[in-house]
Amino acid sequence: MLKNITFAHPQFFWLLLIIPLMIAWYWFSNKKSLPNLTLSSTIAFRRVNSWADYLYHSLFSLRIIAVALLIIALARPQTHSENAQTKITEGIDIVMAIDVSASMLSQDLKPNRFEALKKVASQFVKDRPNDRIGLVIYAGESYTKTPVTTDKGIILNALSELTYGQIEDGTAIGMGLATAVNRLKESKAKSRVIILMTDGVNNTGFIDPQTAAELAAEYGIKVYTVGIGTNGMALSPYALNPDGSIMYRMLQVEIDEPLMKKIAQVTNGRYFRATNNQKLQQIYDEINQLETTKIEEFKYTEVDEKFRILAFGAIVLLLLEFTLKYTVFRNEI
Repeated sequence: MLKNITFAHPQFFWLLLIIPLMIAWYWFSNKKSLPNLTLSSTIAFRRVNSWADYLYHSLFSLRIIAVALLIIALARPQTHSENAQTKITEGIDIVMAIDVSASMLSQDLKPNRFEALKKVASQFVKDRPNDRIGLVIYAGESYTKTPVTTDKGIILNALSELTYGQIEDGTAIGMGLATAVNRLKESKAKSRVIILMTDGVNNTGFIDPQTAAELAAEYGIKVYTVGIGTNGMALSPYALNPDGSIMYRMLQVEIDEPLMKKIAQVTNGRYFRATNNQKLQQIYDEINQLETTKIEEFKYTEVDEKFRILAFGAIVLLLLEFTLKYTVFRNEI
């Protein structure tokens, strides 16, 4: 406990040198006050000392302790406890627009594009504890899976539940982007971001991707576009067996990279290409670094002063000395 105590004015400890001087003065003054008388015998003057005789000099010890306490109180003993409070000065609202078309089951990423994306996206959500995140999914159509929220549990649960076949198949990039913009256009956050992921070419939907990109730019929303798929051929789904299982064969990977780059350019974002699991992870890590939430940390120290109890104790001892001296030990003066 004592190791946590510091002193605001330790220089006052030099006053403790007064205490040995007080003791020396008391000893010499008492010795000097005793008269010297030479007698042939002192038997007639002997008396039995009472308890008051022995305790009288203890009054001086009360004064010594009181002075020591006052000096320590002047040094201002105190304890410190540091606390920190964080404040988000510039939060970010992020919407992840995820392509859930059949081609996302291609196995050039392991175990497939869809599962690899879900894993990396989940880690991204965990790494953004101070931001609001929403989720939009699209294929032949689009809809909001979760609105922007600070509840990361909701987002993580929604990601884990994503499966192929929830909506009509196709790749409506424009509709996916427009839905994401719609989720952010009323946001009051200083920074608003869409992460648009696809592995194909826009082939359906009634909203043109270029129009959706211009709409995002008008609202000041930045779009990071991510093309998912290896370069060349990939083992991809192309039909269903009678039992409902998916048939795979090697197909050419087609991603409309000029469109993805244009969307990123119009909205002041960036385009990335994820050709494998490691590259996909690196892309999310890079976006995580590019979009940093500004947080201020306020540190403050609470000081608990301990001198009051010492000063009070010194006053009590001095009063006790005075009271005993002029009551119980009055005849000893």
